[in-house]
Amino acid sequence: MLEHGGRLKAAARRYGIAETDWLDLSTGIAPYGWALPEIPAAAWTRLPERDDGLEEAARGYYGAASLLPVAGSQAAIQALPRLRAASRVGVVAPCYAEHAHAWQREGHEVVALRSDEVEQALDRLDVLLVVNPNNPTGERLARERLLAWHGRLVARGGWLLVDEAFMDCTPEHSLCGSTPAPGLVVLRSFGKFFGLAGIRLGFVLAEPALLQRLEEQLGPWAVSGPARALARTLLADEAGQVRQRLALSRDGARLERLLGECGLAPAGGTALFQRLLREDAARLHDYLAARGILTRLFMQPASLRFGLPPDESGWRRLRAALIDYAKDHS
Repeated sequence: MLEHGGRLKAAARRYGIAETDWLDLSTGIAPYGWALPEIPAAAWTRLPERDDGLEEAARGYYGAASLLPVAGSQAAIQALPRLRAASRVGVVAPCYAEHAHAWQREGHEVVALRSDEVEQALDRLDVLLVVNPNNPTGERLARERLLAWHGRLVARGGWLLVDEAFMDCTPEHSLCGSTPAPGLVVLRSFGKFFGLAGIRLGFVLAEPALLQRLEEQLGPWAVSGPARALARTLLADEAGQVRQRLALSRDGARLERLLGECGLAPAGGTALFQRLLREDAARLHDYLAARGILTRLFMQPASLRFGLPPDESGWRRLRAALIDYAKDHS
């Protein structure tokens, strides 16, 4: 399996720092969220049922008529490649590595592309996979551009697959409202925006026939009863969503400013993370980790991704460490 951010236990062992003493900025998940609603006892004791209101709440939140809840968008990432015969799949890279990994594992040919290479390559692809906004670069592609690519792909029986895991703070740029449409598949993550990655919930938005095939791959009861009950409540909480969106947008801008003020201007980001593209990324990662601050290191190209601190103590701690690094390596 590929490695991901959030491996706090491994970092604690490596650096000899107790888990409780870390500032974990490695995941790109909202570090705060809602006071959790009470979960009905039946959600724990009965098998999940589809007519519990989750799909209705999700359709309202995403503005989409046709969707399928899944056990985290990762479940869909692994299953979708099984729904196509051998295909040539373009992946706008670098991006979340599980996408290319899943298509390659199922025997498809995968071609890594920059966004400015897609136009020329598109007519030789069966599937185009885009993470929008991109993780880890933060690049966001315009809806009109993506829909034009979709039109060219679907005319030949192809797919445009868009992973919108980090789109919740900018819903005006989402393609959710363009579904269902043949050949258009949109993935949404619940846990990142709502700060609840541990419940493992995501949604696939696509035409009903494709969702039925995907559901058959995943099997019954893919999402637990407690996850369904909790998500149903939060997806209907419009006031809470507004507060969360404002808080994350504010803190995303604050993180961008802080990095710039410390001589570490980001190369891109979203409300949930900022990316540094630096030759000394590994050294900075190790310097911060030795002080109990965990970031996400990427080797190709050398870069670091910073998530948001959860509180003022975390912000002060990060600022102090970055200032010290600038002094030690000036």
